[in-house]
Amino acid sequence: MTSADQTTPKLADFLCFAIYSANLAYGRAYKPILEKLGLTYTQYIAIVALWEQDHQTVSGLGEKLFLESNTLTPILKKLEEMGYLRRTRDPADERQVVISLTDAGRRLREKGLGMNLVKATGLPLDEFVKVQKAVVSLRDNLIKHARDERK
Repeated sequence: MTSADQTTPKLADFLCFAIYSANLAYGRAYKPILEKLGLTYTQYIAIVALWEQDHQTVSGLGEKLFLESNTLTPILKKLEEMGYLRRTRDPADERQVVISLTDAGRRLREKGLGMNLVKATGLPLDEFVKVQKAVVSLRDNLIKHARDERK
C-alpha cells in the first residue's frame, strides 16, 4: 500500500456522498407510496409545502423548495392537470402566479400522502430530530458559503 492510498479519502468518507446516497435511499423508500398516487417526490414536496401554506406565489414556493421557476413550473402544470392545484394571476401584481390547492389536493393527505418515514430511518425520535436539524444547518451553511463565494 502506498502513502497515497493511505491519504486518499475513500468515497464512504465523504459527507456529501453520505447525504447524496441517503437522499437516493429516501427516494426508494417513498417510491412505492407515491407511485400508488401517481406522484413524483418533487410533486409530493410541492403539495406538502402547500398544505403548510396555501395560496403561495410560484417564486415563494420555489424558494422554499430550492427550485428555480423553470424547474417548478412544469411540475405545477402537471399537478394542475391532475386536479390537485390551480394557478392564477395575482390581481394585485399580474406578474405573480399564485398556487392554491384544490379540494382534491387537500384530500391527498387523507390518502396516505401525509406519511412520514421516521420509523423507517431506524432512529429514535430524538436522534431523528437532531439529524434533521443538523442537515438543515449544513444546507443553510453551504448556501451561505456559495453566496459569499459569488461576491
